[in-house]
Amino acid sequence: MSLEVRPYAVTDPEVRPLLDELAHEYHSRYGTNSELERYPPEEFAPPRGVLLLVREDEVSVAGGAFRHYDDETAEVKRMWTASAHRRRGLARLVLSELEAEAKRRGYRRIFLTTGPKQPEAASLYLTTGYRSVPADDPEGFGLLAFTKDL
Repeated sequence: MSLEVRPYAVTDPEVRPLLDELAHEYHSRYGTNSELERYPPEEFAPPRGVLLLVREDEVSVAGGAFRHYDDETAEVKRMWTASAHRRRGLARLVLSELEAEAKRRGYRRIFLTTGPKQPEAASLYLTTGYRSVPADDPEGFGLLAFTKDL
């Protein structure tokens, strides 16, 4: 089995499994999936953003995106691994590919947030060189924020 990583539009049908499972995940952990409605699809479009999918045997198994945060910073969003494909290092692969793409596009830093009910995400970010920073948390979810210099 070989993995393919490439960009897709957020509106592409191949992205739908990512968004559907992510919505289910957010709702089951937090009782809402409002995070997915916060940013329009064009926020993740080139040249300032991207959404990458990892596909295996023509099936979407993982993905993630970034959007423009400020002139030096890309903000990672939509990190996801299909539940049937977890514990294979796919999230680490997605994160690495997003970092490389952000660097190619001239960003010097990555910023991201995750929720307190996603300890596996926080662990991934800390073990891949991110550092914890104070989070702006207007909805009171207890967001955890991280940054990494590219």
